[in-house]
Amino acid sequence: MTRHFDALETRSADERQAALATALPAQIARARAAAGPAGLLADVDPDAITTPGALAGLPVLRKSEIGSAQGATPPFGGLVPGGIAGVEHVFQSPGPIYEPGRTTHDWWRMGRFLHACGIGEGDVVQNCFSYHFVPAGMIFENGARAVGATVFPAGTGQTELQARAVADIGITAYAGTPDYLKVILDKADALGLDVSRLTKAAVGGGALFPSLRQEYADRGIACLQCYATADLGNIAYESPAMEGLIVDEGVIVEIVRPGTGDPVPEGEVGEVVVTTLNPDYPLIRFATGDLSAVLPGVSPCGRTNTRIKGWMGRADQTTKIKGMFVRPEQVADFVARHDAVTRARVIAGRDGEMDTMTVQVETEATDPSVFEKAVEETLKLRGKVILCAPGSLPNDGKVIEDQRSYD
Repeated sequence: MTRHFDALETRSADERQAALATALPAQIARARAAAGPAGLLADVDPDAITTPGALAGLPVLRKSEIGSAQGATPPFGGLVPGGIAGVEHVFQSPGPIYEPGRTTHDWWRMGRFLHACGIGEGDVVQNCFSYHFVPAGMIFENGARAVGATVFPAGTGQTELQARAVADIGITAYAGTPDYLKVILDKADALGLDVSRLTKAAVGGGALFPSLRQEYADRGIACLQCYATADLGNIAYESPAMEGLIVDEGVIVEIVRPGTGDPVPEGEVGEVVVTTLNPDYPLIRFATGDLSAVLPGVSPCGRTNTRIKGWMGRADQTTKIKGMFVRPEQVADFVARHDAVTRARVIAGRDGEMDTMTVQVETEATDPSVFEKAVEETLKLRGKVILCAPGSLPNDGKVIEDQRSYD
């Protein structure tokens, strides 16, 4: 296996800028022609946008705007050139938001990350990302095909069968959320299964805590993480150097002051705003709601693109728990379902290396079980329900509180 996925990863700054000077105006023109939400780019001259710095003068596109546009112009809100006829798949994310998906070579650009993980021909990847509704499973399968690996499309759940598959098939690599691999390995240990051929892990969709990475390393599993979304595909990824996340060659990343489109000084924490160069889905200055910061210099691994620190929390209260986003509007939906509930607060925590979710409910009711089904339906996750006296929750405006440590 070659050290790098392709020559794009090791370009000089001048070479990268020269390529962007051609690619950026073309992408702006595509997005402008697609006439997305409220014609945000209607007055923009594409030929004037030739550098990442020039993007700062353009409006920021937020997920709420996409949702509103999709309601008026289903299913993609005028953001996909050619509309639904030009794509093989449609996916649904919480909101709901609908995203296109293609089966063409490395469409989500995940091959670059899997290559950095050392995954390629001869590897068998147990893909434990969901194939249901959301594109995560297909994103990693598409990337595995790009590097020539074989895929076992395991999806989520059925942990005992997952563990047996690792042993029976001879799985060499795992793809999924960081903590679910531990669940599988613990089950394999309990069943006395030999899973020693699994030596690589490509994870995303949640925080990879240092203690968990070390636990995998102690078992002989090299675990690297990526930062990707359903809308954008791969945004940034770790290499074996493990010094920050390297921005993918198919996107431009800006770090802006939350709630604005104004870039912050290098090193300052701000919101991640991404412009994708994917011609099939030209998102310009898409605000992810995630926080990060630019790292100085380049990676020791030889990849020369910008590095970011990785996921550092949310610019709003939206929080990722067990690989799924929980949004304030979902909490509001839960409260609205019950006349007996006055307020609710979601607490994201940790139990060992696992994410936990607790829902504090202000109510005079005495049986928490009556709310458990509604919690799962509205928040898309199971969680512990704790009943609280009316007026007892903090009056700080928070409906989602993340108590996990990211040190």
